[in-house]
Amino acid sequence: MKAWLDPATCPEERPPLAAMSAATRELHEALDAHARAEGVAWLHPERRTIQRDLLGSPNVVAWQEAKAAFLIAGDGAWSELPHLYARYGTPGTTELIQALRGIEGATCAVVTDCGMQATALVADALLTPHTHAVVLRQIYNKARTYFEWVAKRVGATLTFVDDGDLPGVAAAIRPETRFVFAETFTNPLMRAQDIAGLKRACGRAKLVVDGTIATPWAFRQPLLAQGADVVVGSLTKALGGQDTALGGYVATNDTELGNQLMDLIAMRGGILDDERARRIAAGLPAAALAHARRCASAARIATFLAHHPGIERVFHPSLPDHPDAAVIARDYVRHGAIVSFRVRDADELGHRHFADVLVSCGVPRYALSFDGLPTKVNHHKTVSEYFTPADQVARAGIDRLIRLGVGIEEPDDVIACLNWTLHHAARVTTAELDAWRAQRALELGLR
Repeated sequence: MKAWLDPATCPEERPPLAAMSAATRELHEALDAHARAEGVAWLHPERRTIQRDLLGSPNVVAWQEAKAAFLIAGDGAWSELPHLYARYGTPGTTELIQALRGIEGATCAVVTDCGMQATALVADALLTPHTHAVVLRQIYNKARTYFEWVAKRVGATLTFVDDGDLPGVAAAIRPETRFVFAETFTNPLMRAQDIAGLKRACGRAKLVVDGTIATPWAFRQPLLAQGADVVVGSLTKALGGQDTALGGYVATNDTELGNQLMDLIAMRGGILDDERARRIAAGLPAAALAHARRCASAARIATFLAHHPGIERVFHPSLPDHPDAAVIARDYVRHGAIVSFRVRDADELGHRHFADVLVSCGVPRYALSFDGLPTKVNHHKTVSEYFTPADQVARAGIDRLIRLGVGIEEPDDVIACLNWTLHHAARVTTAELDAWRAQRALELGLR
């Protein structure tokens, strides 16, 4: 290689790989072999990478011109472009975006590293200085807190309205209202939104719906077809379905907004990584089946609890006394996998104790979130409203609640654990539960 290292002169031909060091030859021969096998020039000899060899500037120019075409034509978002730079997207995110567009009936979609990132992106794009938003009260508390923080930071305002109060939503709309934000189903009370009614109440404001708990599979028509302007969702829950990957997404037919969201991601990051995107996309058909199974089991469990003498109240969209029963019958085909309930004659500490006794049966697991493989249980005040004053929790109607995220077990097995706990929880002592936890940790070898 000496001839190619002399600053005073250099051979006409390019330096041959065969003359280079063994380390260089080994790496680049392996890269080329992998590219020949895969048909893509990845920058790793054995697996896909977050970047690839673009072979020169013409391919980058073509990509940039394609991005410009999306912005001008208004028929999609540049989230769909081929892989150029990992913060903009990867082959895995492209695959997942196509799947999400299909199930949401959307012109464009973006995928994010978690569901809250999706919500935050929409808030940052729409809640600008001197604007206003209407927010339904039962949305996720972290989303509510983020909206309040953004509004304070930029000089915007928020109005909170009770779920189901369509006249209240209409009355809250102002000329500067940019969006109305709702969640369906809500957590933990499982209220269902009347999407068409909300859209009528919105006037010219955009309707943004978090469909995480219901999922796209819950509706007779996609949310966007019913009147929603923007759908946000978590891929961590049912669409992932196995508690193995964080993720989120935004779907919309507003291509100007879709491209604006992609510009924000390109500047600050937050896109879903390639490996998780591929895993979620590949698992969507199985996730849809598992969600249907969980929903059916949840309905069976809710019916059992609703008729149990030890239960005061059950919250699940399948029950005939649900406050949104007419809307659910008209617009929904699945009822979600969360069942919340109150135990009769039990105070807040009694509900916490009930959850601890229930998990000692060994099948329901005490865990956060929902829509995974095993059934999860928790005491709502402990995990979601721990720092919220008790009177505020009571005013919101979310006091004294057990939340059950139903899994893929046979429902009768979960029912057996619930029934045993309803009959025997009062006689199980805290000391016995402490001993059970210690023994369980020892048996499982937990650190």
